[in-house]
Amino acid sequence: MEIGILGLPQSGKSTLFEIMTGVRSREMHGETCVRGLASVPDARFDRLVEIFKPVKVSPAKVPFSDVNAVGEKAWDAVRQSLSGAEGLLHVVDAFTAADLSEILSRYRKLEDELILSDLMIVENRLERLTKMAKKPMTPQDALHARVLPRLQEQLEAGKPLRGLTLAEEDRHGLRSFSFWTIRPELVVVNTSEENPGMADTLVRELGPDIPVIGICCAIEVELMALPPEERKEFLDSLGVEEAAFGRVIRAAFSLLGRISYFTVGEDEVKAWVIPAGTKAPRAAAVIHNDFDRGFIKAEIIGFDEFIACGGSYAAAKAAGKLRLEGKEYVVRDGEIINFRFNV
Repeated sequence: MEIGILGLPQSGKSTLFEIMTGVRSREMHGETCVRGLASVPDARFDRLVEIFKPVKVSPAKVPFSDVNAVGEKAWDAVRQSLSGAEGLLHVVDAFTAADLSEILSRYRKLEDELILSDLMIVENRLERLTKMAKKPMTPQDALHARVLPRLQEQLEAGKPLRGLTLAEEDRHGLRSFSFWTIRPELVVVNTSEENPGMADTLVRELGPDIPVIGICCAIEVELMALPPEERKEFLDSLGVEEAAFGRVIRAAFSLLGRISYFTVGEDEVKAWVIPAGTKAPRAAAVIHNDFDRGFIKAEIIGFDEFIACGGSYAAAKAAGKLRLEGKEYVVRDGEIINFRFNV
């Protein structure tokens, strides 16, 4: 799981990366790609920490990558660095823009570059397939010959590939290309202090299919410089409940289709990250492979049920709220789980 951060020069992408991860990528001279982890803000996790007062706390994390590349082969360097990224965070500069049209132009400039980059790959592959038309095709070649013309049509229309409905087999067969625009994208609008509502205006302009979230990096930098006890007072003065960068991290987490479940105790409270739709044995495997191989049952209670029982396992058990689930059970977000296994 990884999200690549992209943006035009001076968009604020490296500042946002530093705010979310605490890694000062701009000070790492000579590093094309800098990676860092951001903790996912979760009030449920914080409540469990309050209850158990553990020795160790381990919140869910999102890996972000910030790429700084210049020169003729900049795109090659960026593509290589972010080849493993599952999603993209597209930062748009709205703090120096005069009006909406200029912001849209900045958004389209990078988006069009990504589309053009993908189109060149598709055209090159189709050209090679044409040259080998008289030779027997491998199943992979046949899949490309069938699917790529659809991709070419979409890209030539100036539309990203993520807008296409593709069968899972086709999507899997295209993985080696590392297309930019097939990956999910979150647009982050870096606004000015004077016009924080510009992100909402962009949402109305781009439509509901493109996820957009606003943040003022200048304010967030001020916030992160404050001691923790002063941050709430600062946020209250702005009339907001939490820092915007937390909403960006959560949105990025959801963008990749991830959820988290909790294991709890006095030694550690930990959030384990899994893809949505994961069955119990595979969810157990993120703790240890032995949990999957020797899976017997999962003892589960939902977070809200646990809190309703006073945050007590004994009370939850007495109320009959703890349940045992088998191998076919699909884990849900925010559940508290204790796995039973034998190897």
